[in-house]
Amino acid sequence: MNIIHISAECFPVAKVGGLADVVGALPKYQSTSTTKAQVIMPFYDNAFSKNNSFKSIYESVVNLGANSYTFSVKVLNEAPLDFDVFFIDIPDLLFKTYIYSAEDTERFLAFQIATLNWILTWGNAPDVIHCHDHHTGLIPFMLQESHKYKALKDIPNVLTIHNAQYQGGFSHENVNLIPEFNFNNVGLLDWNGYINPLAAAIKCAWKVTTVSPSYMEELKEKANGLEGLLREESGKCSGILNGIDWNVWNPETDTNVIANYNTDTIESGRKANKAYLCERFNLDVNKPLFGFIGRLVYEKGSDLFPEVIKKSLENNTHSILLLGSGNKDQEQEFENLKSQYKGSYNAYIGYDEKLSHIVYAGADFLLMPSRVEPCGLNQMYCLRYGTIPIVRSIGGLKDTVTDISQENGFGICHENVEALEISNAIERGITLYNSTQKFNQIRKQIMEIDHSWNASAQAYINLYKQTK
Repeated sequence: MNIIHISAECFPVAKVGGLADVVGALPKYQSTSTTKAQVIMPFYDNAFSKNNSFKSIYESVVNLGANSYTFSVKVLNEAPLDFDVFFIDIPDLLFKTYIYSAEDTERFLAFQIATLNWILTWGNAPDVIHCHDHHTGLIPFMLQESHKYKALKDIPNVLTIHNAQYQGGFSHENVNLIPEFNFNNVGLLDWNGYINPLAAAIKCAWKVTTVSPSYMEELKEKANGLEGLLREESGKCSGILNGIDWNVWNPETDTNVIANYNTDTIESGRKANKAYLCERFNLDVNKPLFGFIGRLVYEKGSDLFPEVIKKSLENNTHSILLLGSGNKDQEQEFENLKSQYKGSYNAYIGYDEKLSHIVYAGADFLLMPSRVEPCGLNQMYCLRYGTIPIVRSIGGLKDTVTDISQENGFGICHENVEALEISNAIERGITLYNSTQKFNQIRKQIMEIDHSWNASAQAYINLYKQTK
């Protein structure tokens, strides 16, 4: 079986969020003696493209309405990845220092058309085309409806929704950008008066998945306007929980952390990583350390942290360290709070992959008070490293974290995204931290929880087989 993943992101090539981590790991775990998984993605002007060499294997022109753009398909000269990646290079549109922008309608539509144009030339068509999020959402429609791709119409295609909040909608005035199709079927593109790539993909894809079972059920009730459509199409919809790359996220071999460790050496290893963090950020190593890693956006609940910091640090019983970037007002507020809470609070504004690994390995708890969390990977990372998650029970967080009040529970859960509930959850964490024996037992317990991609990769293979 030959599987083609089509995505705007893929770690370590280009990453904004969890989409990159999934597309950077799933193909690796799907590739077996009987299955080959490959990725097609845009060619960006970023560190990866600068630090590697490429060769072109195909060149042509992509038409976008009245405009034409030259494009090529590139591959790496050497193979630093565990699976094949093909890069669609459209210099005028895609070769930018950023992944997303205000001009994404034209950029990603051209990417999708160029991808299908190239696949048309293949001697052997793929067995499955797996599309990820709205950036590739018009591919199922074009495979089904565009005259140009009639030869590809019978290739099974799957859509995975990583985040339904982003749908890529644009005006019907731009319908001429899509390769010619029977205009009687234009309704397949429409949702609430706009061309909606994600809605079109839900309608046209053979199978639709989300990145956790709970998120699929939640989307049927609240999906930024698509809930009715998902209920209508529920027969082909399912949730498959994401996994993590068990080799990359391994505290015993991780080259990013200060000291490696396993369940036998967890105490000394985590102590060294925590000591580094506390020294670098002027925090008290003897107090429980609560970390946050993520985008500073409304969906992550980060807007509540200023109030949480003020409420929870009054008694000076713990430390909070934030790592992230996003909303500029939030960034400035987090910077301003540093002077008020020296010694118990600090923040790193920006993205630092190495530092994030050290936080997973050194913080005692990880805060994830998300308003929306389709799957969440951070809680799986922190479990792997023996850091106890404090989460809001929603989406994938609900599927992967069991509260300590339950039998065999290992995390701390709260129901609502409110500063008081987050502060109360932190207090529960402090109580657990002071119960040394139980705290240490849970840390070892969670390192043994298997959230690798093995089971999830097989679940996708089984799903593909259902399309035959």
